[in-house]
Amino acid sequence: MNIKVKPMGVYQTNCYIVTINNKDFIIDPGVGATDWVLKHAKNPVAILNTHGHFDHVWSNQELKDKLNIPIYCPEGDVFMLENDPFSQGTPTSHADIAVKPDEIINIENISIKFLHFPGHTPGCSAIEIDDCWFSGDFLFKGSIGRVDFPYSNPTDMKKSLNRAMNYKKNVTLYPGHGPNSTLDIEKRNITYWLTII
Repeated sequence: MNIKVKPMGVYQTNCYIVTINNKDFIIDPGVGATDWVLKHAKNPVAILNTHGHFDHVWSNQELKDKLNIPIYCPEGDVFMLENDPFSQGTPTSHADIAVKPDEIINIENISIKFLHFPGHTPGCSAIEIDDCWFSGDFLFKGSIGRVDFPYSNPTDMKKSLNRAMNYKKNVTLYPGHGPNSTLDIEKRNITYWLTII
């Protein structure tokens, strides 16, 4: 697996191109992601959204139109793609596949699991591919997703963090903002966050 990343827009939202068996998966194409993706994705097969916030989905529809590939989004956040709930002027997009919580999908014979970790948003998910989590705005290096936005839920976030604490396998985290980490490292920080939510 090869992973390319570029922070996009004023929020420096990480857009990833994950290449497996010469197939490219585009994860969270944010503001201004289109040109970079078109330059670096040689055989794109799908757009994957970790959640529906505008800075992660801004270029969804533009890339879908140019590449003729489907958008996969957690079902709990599909409404954000279609309705621009934060009035940011986000280009409307439509999820071709609304992914159910913890659903395993098979794309081009590659298994991808959307692990449901609500709290930051209703559908917030970590996309698990092999031993990697593309954790969106659930977990960052040294931090967690905010729970003071509309549609956020602190109680759900606590449950999600406890679930992550009990996850047995160590994985590499590729978050929606900032540098990489590992789940084992972040478990040391989760204990602290659980005390202040």
